[in-house]
Amino acid sequence: MTQTAAALSTDAKTAIVEALNQSVAETTVTTMLAQNFHWNITGMGFGPLHQLFQEIYEDHFTAQDDLAERIKALDAHAEGMLAGMLARSKVKEHDGHASDKEMIKAMQDAQETLASTLAGAGEIAAEHGDTLTEDLCIARGQTHEKFAWFLRSHLR
Repeated sequence: MTQTAAALSTDAKTAIVEALNQSVAETTVTTMLAQNFHWNITGMGFGPLHQLFQEIYEDHFTAQDDLAERIKALDAHAEGMLAGMLARSKVKEHDGHASDKEMIKAMQDAQETLASTLAGAGEIAAEHGDTLTEDLCIARGQTHEKFAWFLRSHLR
């Protein structure tokens, strides 16, 4: 049965919010990863990669807000501390000292991790009848899979 945020049980909200906070954390870390690579990319692929990394971090900045606002719609607390996000995230920071191919691979891995996390969050939302959160997670997951494809294409 489909439910709105107000109709969800406390247990359902807790499970969904935990999954969404995981998604926010990984999106935030990946946002900074993309911005770091945008700043530090060099070489023959500078132009298109500089632009792609910017497209990624701009998209992800908006996504962080969309995910956090859904958490607030569920009447919960959105994790906002970087230390907490770094501790929670399966995507790890990078110092930006890397070749273009290493940056691309690291960003591809981050996108695939995000797609997987969001797919899981969507499943949790679906289990509880929260189709609005499920839809958000599906849309975001599709975006991350698309970015992963773009990045993979640079490595072939």
